[in-house]
Amino acid sequence: MKIIDHLKNKKDSSQFTFEILPPLKGQNLESIFDAIDPLMEFKPPFIDVTYHREEYVYRELDNGLLQKHVIRKRPGTVGICAALQNKYDIDAVPHVLCGGFSKEETENLLIDLDFLGIENVVALRGDSLKSEVYFKPSVDGNSFASDLVKQIVDLNNGKYLDEEIQNNAKTNFCIGVSGYPEKHIEAPSFDSDIHFLKKKIDAGAHYIVTQMFFDNQKFFDFQKKCLENKINVPIIPGLKPISTKKQLNVLPQRFYVDLPDDLIKSVIKCKNNNQIRQVGIEWCIEQSKELKKAGVPFLHYYTMGRSDNIKCIAESVF
Repeated sequence: MKIIDHLKNKKDSSQFTFEILPPLKGQNLESIFDAIDPLMEFKPPFIDVTYHREEYVYRELDNGLLQKHVIRKRPGTVGICAALQNKYDIDAVPHVLCGGFSKEETENLLIDLDFLGIENVVALRGDSLKSEVYFKPSVDGNSFASDLVKQIVDLNNGKYLDEEIQNNAKTNFCIGVSGYPEKHIEAPSFDSDIHFLKKKIDAGAHYIVTQMFFDNQKFFDFQKKCLENKINVPIIPGLKPISTKKQLNVLPQRFYVDLPDDLIKSVIKCKNNNQIRQVGIEWCIEQSKELKKAGVPFLHYYTMGRSDNIKCIAESVF
């Protein structure tokens, strides 16, 4: 079922959904099932599965020269989605990236997903490589998420890259895109970020999933700003409980999010990560309850490969 249909058919109360990471190369699928199984009692209508682009490593040869190797540390997104739909009879939502893919590779990926009966995707530009200061699209790839959305919409309309294709079978994807309640790190201003978000919606995206945030007012202000700019698609808030003291520095730097002073003070008072984990759970529970009361359609949790703290939150909220 498409996410927009889940939205139409949802109950009065907010529903529980979450996102998972593929396991590191060398691990098996059971590690994914072990993280998901404890969360299935909360009846998520769908599960997002992230995609990870290639990385480059340099290995020294015997002659002292460096040889460039391309690696993908977390492969398996498509296979995981197929496994989730088969094992749990649930809608799996793979992320599709601009970075690391040509338009031809993207088209072939979308065809594979369509053949597997996967009806939903989240279209993302993706991050730059660690060796790059700024994002660079792949050769013959999409430069922006709005371009990727347009390509998916074209395929939904039976328009392929090769104009000589005769049969023109149409796909039927529901398209999600990302939104940033505290603006994207590369955006020069919040207004410009909203401008580019609207381009993704105008290109044909059906809903928005937000970056994590720790202050609900940021989300409510973001909702209002979207409405003011005629962005009328559903907006799904993304949440992540803080779990280590290191995240006080890592999360603002990596994801460009602010941490409320009360949360920072509570974390600093903790003597160990177990106490910090509990602070993060309690903070996220209060966030969730307020958002649920405000009538958001889904509460979407970033598990980052762990489910124990998400389960504690869900037990108190759903």
